[in-house]
Amino acid sequence: MTTTPPPEPTTTVGGSRRWLAMLTLALGVSLVIMDATIVNVALPVVIEDIGLNASGAQWMNAVYSLVFASLMLTVGRFGDLYGRKKLFAAGLVLFMAASLFAGGATGPAMLIGARVIQGLGAAMVLPSTLSTLNAMFTGRERGIAFAIWGSTIGGMAAVGPLVGGWLATDVSWRWAFWLNIPFGLLALLGIARYIDETRDTTLQRGSDVPGVLLSTLGVGGIVFALIQGQYLGWWTQSSGGLSPVPVVGVLGLAFVSMFVAVERRRVEAGRITLVDLRLLGIRSFRFGIIAALIVALGEFGLLFTLPLLLQGALGYSALGTGALVLWLAVGTFLISGATPQLTARIGQRSVVRLGLALEAVAIGGLALTLSTSVSGVVIAAWLFLYGLGVGMATAQLTSVILVDVPVSQSGQASGFQTTIRQLGSALGVAVLGGLLIANVTSQTSQRLAATDLSPATQQQVVSMVHQTVGAAIPSLRARPETAAAVAPAEAALVHASKITTGIAAGVLVIGLAATLALPAAVTAEATEPPEERNRRTRTRERTPAA
Repeated sequence: MTTTPPPEPTTTVGGSRRWLAMLTLALGVSLVIMDATIVNVALPVVIEDIGLNASGAQWMNAVYSLVFASLMLTVGRFGDLYGRKKLFAAGLVLFMAASLFAGGATGPAMLIGARVIQGLGAAMVLPSTLSTLNAMFTGRERGIAFAIWGSTIGGMAAVGPLVGGWLATDVSWRWAFWLNIPFGLLALLGIARYIDETRDTTLQRGSDVPGVLLSTLGVGGIVFALIQGQYLGWWTQSSGGLSPVPVVGVLGLAFVSMFVAVERRRVEAGRITLVDLRLLGIRSFRFGIIAALIVALGEFGLLFTLPLLLQGALGYSALGTGALVLWLAVGTFLISGATPQLTARIGQRSVVRLGLALEAVAIGGLALTLSTSVSGVVIAAWLFLYGLGVGMATAQLTSVILVDVPVSQSGQASGFQTTIRQLGSALGVAVLGGLLIANVTSQTSQRLAATDLSPATQQQVVSMVHQTVGAAIPSLRARPETAAAVAPAEAALVHASKITTGIAAGVLVIGLAATLALPAAVTAEATEPPEERNRRTRTRERTPAA
């Protein structure tokens, strides 16, 4: 006789304790999300302090998201099997230890290495919080909890620059990492007091080592090519020899193709898979994760490039930059309170589409109005509008992605969509950061050619601007031989930023188009495999009516 596996237990704690647990989950998510952006406004200071170049600056941001994305599904599965509370706590401890080393970094290698370990800790924290939330809340409360979780992600990504700017200006950029220690300890206390252990007792044990290796090598190769192409050459190196960039890039694409083939074979054989690619057959899931990828690419790419413009060309301090970017967070948090009511009136999909439309309009408007004399009020207004869009789209996109996914696959689908978001973050830094660097370098060279500076001085300035992504522009004013290069370099950075920001707006329009392909309403039973539908039917038949 076929038996139905027992359902996953849910937490049954009292209301107040449950929401204190939600606060603990939000604090953990805040730390790992904020760390993706908190050092952005401090980049010029970090570049000068430990000799970080443009490539290192991109890697410092991208490697965190890359490790985050590559390992999230794998370590998230450990939490489902052995306990999400344990994974959450262990991830926070590892994240805090890596933060200690990142703050004490004496060189680029130590800093980037610490960011790798931080990414591993973050990969343990995020999926365990989402799975715990899913196990703790039901019904209307689950919708509220998801809104809090989603708004925390969107808002804290924007709060990071303000905190980082304040620390870099008045304290030290190193505290952008060390700040994780006291708040991490507070989260650990909350875990111990308010969160109950949950696990999936129906999950098949095992691992997908080939899937982990192929996906990590594939995505890592692609991101390596996108970042290093500016420095090692897209086809040939400065010495004339073949660049490793096209080779590594092609290998990355090949590994991704092999990953898809291997995962399909493992599914057909009934073996454990890192991700069940049959989920992509669900239309709402397929187009939803495309939108999530694009939204993350645009948001994190913008938050990497905008602080460089504000400090390098527009004369803002790190604190002033953070204060401007804070308006993004203000918009996100303000709209989050009205999002549930708006969702009830026009539906989740419409809220997501409206949010993405606002994001595209805001970033497009920012691209059109950028200049060396643009007012801070104008920038703040565009960022506030962008924040409204982020608060609407990010908070509801998770629910839209998962709405038609069968319950038995919701855990894997949750991990998959979160992985896609982090991959989008890494690609945003790589793609938009690379575009900014390429354009500011070529524009600086062209504009300096029209000055009276000597060829040697022009080459020196171009190299400085390229290596620091414009962070060295303010320092040119202090030297008489390079003072005349300041205005052309600032104009070059503004022009490059207009191009990069305009492309980001275009990317968001593509994300909006992806959401237009979402079906109006599809039930989970219409898309789940026949064997799952049969199992669900048998379960209903055996369950007495209330």
